[in-house]
Amino acid sequence: MNVVQPFEGIGASVRRKEDFRFLQGRGMYTDDINRPGQTHAFILRSPHAHATINGIDTAAAKAMPGVLAVFTSADMAAIGGLPCGWQIHNKDGSPMAEPKHPVLAEGKVRHVGDPVAVVVAETRSQARDAAEAIVVDYAPLPGVSTTEAAIAPGAPAVHDGVAGNLCYDWHIGDKAATDAAFAKAHKVVKFSTTNNRLVPNAMEPRSAIGEYDSMSGDYTLYTTSQNPHVIRLLMGAFVLAIPESKLRVVAPDVGGGFGSKIYHYAEEAIVTWASAKVKRPIKWTADRTESFMSDAHGRDHVSTAELALDADGKILGLKVHTLANMGAYLSTFAPCVPTYLYATLLAGVYTTPVIYAEVKAVFTHTVPVDAYRGAGRPEATYLLERLMDVAAREIGMDRVEFRKKNFIPVDAFPYQTPVALQYDSGDYFSTLAEALKTADWAGFEARREAAKAKGKLRGIGISTYLEACGIAPSAVVGSLGARAGLYEVGTIRVHPTGSVTVLTGTHSHGQGHETTLAQLVADKLGVPIANVDIVHGDTAKVPFGMGTYGSRSLAVGGSAMDKAMDKIIAKGKRIAAHLMEASVEDVEFERGTFRVAGTDKTKSLTDISLTAYVPHNYPIEEIEPGLEETAFYDPKNFTYPGGCHIAEVEIDTETGKVSMVNFTAVDDVGRVINPMIVEGQVQGGVAQGIGQALLEAAVYDAEGQLISGSMMDYTMPRADDLAPVSVATHTTLCTHNPLGVKGCGEVGAIGSPPAVMNAVVDALRDFGVNHVEMPATPAKIWNIIHGHRLAAE
Repeated sequence: MNVVQPFEGIGASVRRKEDFRFLQGRGMYTDDINRPGQTHAFILRSPHAHATINGIDTAAAKAMPGVLAVFTSADMAAIGGLPCGWQIHNKDGSPMAEPKHPVLAEGKVRHVGDPVAVVVAETRSQARDAAEAIVVDYAPLPGVSTTEAAIAPGAPAVHDGVAGNLCYDWHIGDKAATDAAFAKAHKVVKFSTTNNRLVPNAMEPRSAIGEYDSMSGDYTLYTTSQNPHVIRLLMGAFVLAIPESKLRVVAPDVGGGFGSKIYHYAEEAIVTWASAKVKRPIKWTADRTESFMSDAHGRDHVSTAELALDADGKILGLKVHTLANMGAYLSTFAPCVPTYLYATLLAGVYTTPVIYAEVKAVFTHTVPVDAYRGAGRPEATYLLERLMDVAAREIGMDRVEFRKKNFIPVDAFPYQTPVALQYDSGDYFSTLAEALKTADWAGFEARREAAKAKGKLRGIGISTYLEACGIAPSAVVGSLGARAGLYEVGTIRVHPTGSVTVLTGTHSHGQGHETTLAQLVADKLGVPIANVDIVHGDTAKVPFGMGTYGSRSLAVGGSAMDKAMDKIIAKGKRIAAHLMEASVEDVEFERGTFRVAGTDKTKSLTDISLTAYVPHNYPIEEIEPGLEETAFYDPKNFTYPGGCHIAEVEIDTETGKVSMVNFTAVDDVGRVINPMIVEGQVQGGVAQGIGQALLEAAVYDAEGQLISGSMMDYTMPRADDLAPVSVATHTTLCTHNPLGVKGCGEVGAIGSPPAVMNAVVDALRDFGVNHVEMPATPAKIWNIIHGHRLAAE
C-alpha cells in the first residue's frame, strides 16, 4: 500500500519543525552554552547620564574572591571603537559627525548604562560583588535627553567637536517643486507628532561567550545575534584588528530580536578580547534591568508634516521635518533608519507628485537608538496615516474616501515615487475593501451607539500602509552610504540518499525559518521537509551572509536558495540524461522526478544523488561528482508589502482605559509560503504595535536619567491588552525575485499603531480632540475627558 506524502510545499500550513524542541525546553540559546573552564563577566555601568571620569580604582575589586581580572579603557587602549555600518552626508555633501564609540568609556560617560569597567571572575556573583568594590571618581556634568533640548543654544555637548550635537542635517526630494505645489494649494494641513521611544524587550536577554584558543590563535564568539557574519566582519576588522579567518561567530537559537540583536555591541568585543587575556572562556549575560540601559532603543522621532491639497481633496505635495534621536553614540545601522528607511517611504500608498523631507539627527545623553521592528517604516507610516485622518477631518471628507481618492491606481505600477523608490506591484483598493468588509465598517455606528448606552466611548481607526523590505541592491545601498553589501547566500547540499542540507546566511530568531525554508526545498525538489535540515548562524559553516532584518530572509535568502536549487536541477538533468540515454534538452524535472519528455522513463532525485556520489556509471570527464551548489542573490529592488489595518477600541470614561475590541489586518505580503506562520507573524507585530500605541514608552528625565528602567515602570502588552486579530492576505506578486515574495515580519508593527491611534481619536471626537500622542495611557485619556468636562462646566 502506497502512503501518499501530504503536500508540504509553498502554500501549505505546515507546523513549525523547530517548535518540537522549543516546546520541550530543548532549544540551545547562548546562555545555555557552557564552555570548559568558563569564567563570568560583570560590567560596571555608569549611573550618570553625563560625567567626566577622573579616575578608576580597581585594587579592591582585584583582591576579591574568585576575581581573575578587572579591565578598564586603559587596558583596551589598543583596540578600536565600535564601527558604524552606514554613513549619511549632510545637505552640503559633507559627511556626518561620527565620534568614536569606545568599547569601555574613555574619559567621559555619555548615557546611563555606558560601560566603564569589566570584572572577570569564577562565578557571576563573584564578578558582581567585585564590581561593587570598584571606585569611580565621577564629576557629574549637565545632560540632555531630548532632540529639541540638545539642539538648543547653549545645550551641553554630548561629544566635543560635534557642533550643536548635530550628527547630520539631511534632505531628500525637490524643495523648489514642492514649494511651488504648496503655493497653488487650495488647503494646507499641518500636523506634528512624536514617535515615542521604545525598549525592544526580547524574551531572551543578550548574552555572549568569548573563547580564545592559545594553540591556534583562534577566537570564537557565541552570541545572541541576527547576523553573525556582520559581527565577525565588524569586530574582527575594526575592533580587535584580527584576520576574519581567526574569528568564528556562532549565533545559536535566538529568543527574539526585533532588530535589537542586529548590531555589534561592546559586550561581544569585551568577552572576546578578554578571553585571550585570561586564557579562559568568558560568559556575560544581561539581566533585564541591564538590557533596558544597554540594548539599542527604537523610534524617538519628533516630526512636523504639511500636506498640500487641491479643491477636490487630491494631494499636491508633502513636506516633512523630523528630529531623530541618535542617543549618545551611533549604533551599527542607526544613521539609515531616519533617512533611507524613513523618508523614502513618505509617499506611502498615495499618488504624491512632490515630496520634500528634512531630517536632523541629534546626539543626546541617552542609550543609542537603532532599528526596531520596521526600522523607519513604522515612523513614516504613523506620521502619514495620522496626517491622512487629520486632513480628511479638516476638509470634511470621509477618511476612507479621502484615502481611495489618493491611492496609487492598480494600473500605475511600476510606480516611481518622488523620493527615490519605485514600487513594482500592489493593489491597495482590494486590501482596503476586504478589511472594511471583515471589520464590518459599515455597521460600526450602531456599535458606537450601543457602547454609548453603556457609558463607553467607541472608536474605529484605519491605516492603509506600505513598507519597503527585502533590503536591496548592494550597488544602490552602497551609493547611499551602506558600508556592506546586502546580498545573501544559499548552499543546497543533496546527500547521497537524497536528504538535503541547506546552508543559509539568514538567521532565525523566532520566524520559523527551519520550516519555511524547508518548504521551498519540498516544493521545488520534492524532498519531504523532515529530510531537510536548515543550517544557519555559524560563520564556520555558512559561506557568508548578511543575516536577518528587514523581512529579507525569504525575499533575499530564499531567492539565493532558489537559484542554488536551479543549479542542482540543471546538474541533475545532465546526470539523468546520461543514465536514461537521452538528450539533456529532453529531460524534465518536477518535484523529485526527472523524466524524459513523452516517455515513461524516470529517475528520482535519490537515484541522481546516489549516482553523483557513487559515480560508477558517470561521465566523470564531463561532470564533477557530488551534488552541492551555492548561489548568491543580490536583490534588484526592495519589496513592497502593504495592506489595510482596522482597529476598534472602547474607552472607559471613568478610568480612561482604552480597551481593544477588534483588530483586522489584510496584508499583501506577496506569495505566501506558510499561511499559519504568516498569521503568527502578523499577530505578533500587531501586539507590538498595540504596545507602542497604548502602553510603552522609554522615559528619561531632562538630564538623561532613565526613569522607565525596569518592568515596574515600562508597560509591556499582556494577553488581556490585546483583541482578537483577524488576519487575511491579498496577494500581488513581487515582480523581481524568483519567489514572488515580499515579506511579512514587520507589517503588523507598521500598520497597527496609526490604526489604533486613529481609533482612539475617533472615540474622543465629541471632546474636540484632533490628536493624542502615543502611548494613549489611561491617565492621559482620563485627563482629556475630564479636562473637557471641567472646561464645559
